[in-house]
Amino acid sequence: MNTGALQDIRVVELGQLLAGPFCGQLLGDMGADVIKVEPPVTGDPMREWGQGDDKVHWEVIARNKRSVSANLRVPEGQALVRKLIANADVLIENFKPGTMEKWGLGPDTLLAEQPGLIIARMSGYGQTGPYASRAGFGGIGEAMGGWRYIVGEPDRPPSRMGVSIGDTLTATYGCMGVLAALHARERTGRGQVIDAALYESVLQVMEGLVTEYDRSGVIRERSGSILKGIAPSNVYRCKDGEFMIGANKDSLWQRLATAMGQPGLGHDPRFATHIARGENQDEIDALINAWTSTLSVDAVEALMTEFSIPAGRVYRAPDMLSDPHFKAREAIIEVETDRFGPLKMQSVFPKLSATPGSVRRPAPSVVGQHNAEIYGEMLGLTGAELEALTAQGVI
Repeated sequence: MNTGALQDIRVVELGQLLAGPFCGQLLGDMGADVIKVEPPVTGDPMREWGQGDDKVHWEVIARNKRSVSANLRVPEGQALVRKLIANADVLIENFKPGTMEKWGLGPDTLLAEQPGLIIARMSGYGQTGPYASRAGFGGIGEAMGGWRYIVGEPDRPPSRMGVSIGDTLTATYGCMGVLAALHARERTGRGQVIDAALYESVLQVMEGLVTEYDRSGVIRERSGSILKGIAPSNVYRCKDGEFMIGANKDSLWQRLATAMGQPGLGHDPRFATHIARGENQDEIDALINAWTSTLSVDAVEALMTEFSIPAGRVYRAPDMLSDPHFKAREAIIEVETDRFGPLKMQSVFPKLSATPGSVRRPAPSVVGQHNAEIYGEMLGLTGAELEALTAQGVI
């Protein structure tokens, strides 16, 4: 049953790989009817993404979607998708700027025919500016937006996160733009274009990086596992594993010092203030490591809970699956998929009290799985017409 806030919204998702499809996943999780348009036969490359023998990333990113196929490089495919968009509230695309216009599917054309349409465009550098026509992937946006330079150890080249954060950030901002545009349409009756650039989405979460340089000439550098000047906040060694502690506040540091059996450290001039702790970051981390290395993870966790200090285990997938808090909140759900049977995956976030999102259908297992359902029932194409389009390679 669809109880989502967007249950009356239809989305057409164009584009491939990560940013556009993740935006579609977010909207689908919130109840939208998402129609995924894939190239005939080959489909979205995400179908082959993932680690392990079975590539299952698709099962997550394509949940709550219906799949149709269309060759956007031929006029017949473009005309078909144009009819599909005419039945939608939102269009998502993440092609290189100019591609949609080349296909006769640019915003000027679509909005002239359908003024209420909302178009979310995701690209490397945005739709304008001297770099707009350049190809862009998430990693490039992370580099240009400032993320890559500050991630990693100081004596090594820049590192990356183990996930495609540039793409998912851009998709999230694209989704945010869609929600704002839907609200604005309630007042004006008109749609609009959302221009979400990979590098700008990364730049948005760079905190004071640019402003610090503008004011003080400070260039942030790689600092490994710490955030320079924020202490103590790190992963510390225990006898049987690692444990994250964040006590970077005067009162929290005082409680941690007490938990460590060294309450005097809480008021030691080297550590008593935020600035002092930042200046003596290595020393404070060494003190905490010396303490945690004598205890088990269980023991440190119990003390952090007792003294109300933000802290937590460093989880991998098996830890998440066995954790009682994850279970109690149903943070991980099991979805019955067509290709692999029951699969565990992350649930729908955030949780809404009155209109909760849900996973209502598994990812489409076959490219164009819903061609007859959507092209036939929604657009009124006959079986003979669908057969002809298939024979021509249009669908």
